Amino acid sequence: MGRGYTIFDTGIGRCGIAWGDLGIVGVQLPEAREIETRKRLFQLYPDAREMRAPLNVETAIEGIVTLLRGGNSDFSDVTLDMTGIPAFNQRVYAFARTIPRGETRIYDEVAAHLRASGAVYSVAQASGRNPFMIIVPCHRVLEAGRYADRISPHGGCISKRRLLSIEGTHTTSSKTLFDVLLPVAPPRPQT
Repeated sequence: MGRGYTIFDTGIGRCGIAWGDLGIVGVQLPEAREIETRKRLFQLYPDAREMRAPLNVETAIEGIVTLLRGGNSDFSDVTLDMTGIPAFNQRVYAFARTIPRGETRIYDEVAAHLRASGAVYSVAQASGRNPFMIIVPCHRVLEAGRYADRISPHGGCISKRRLLSIEGTHTTSSKTLFDVLLPVAPPRPQT
């Protein structure tokens, strides 16, 4: 069959999904324009051709559409092709798939659950490289303080905060300039 992709409508814009013989290889949330979403899919999966989605992919599309409309979706039966995904990232994605809608975890909690307490940075890197947006809800994995700003390149122009708000989850506001600079600012001399 080879690799295929399709573009589909959601409540946040036109998303893309790519698949191969072993399952879904990637989900792309909308870029600012559909042509940019298509371009991103082509860059990631140059051998994929636009075609009608098979049943497994249709199930995933329906779930993504439902979730982005504010509904609840179950992706447990959706097959993902993890070929080329590092083993640690696969463990992070498997854990992220267990986080219920409306809940979040921080990188520290994920690392501790994986019995890799010193791997907070690796958890963050894995989340940032998640090719299976929504199906693997890495948007539910946040940095300490529950800040929800960053998302993977597969997130297009959509933020974690927006995805979480669609799900009805409250997060901490964005970091301010003071939040970013104060931890690294040198102490003021005492006079």
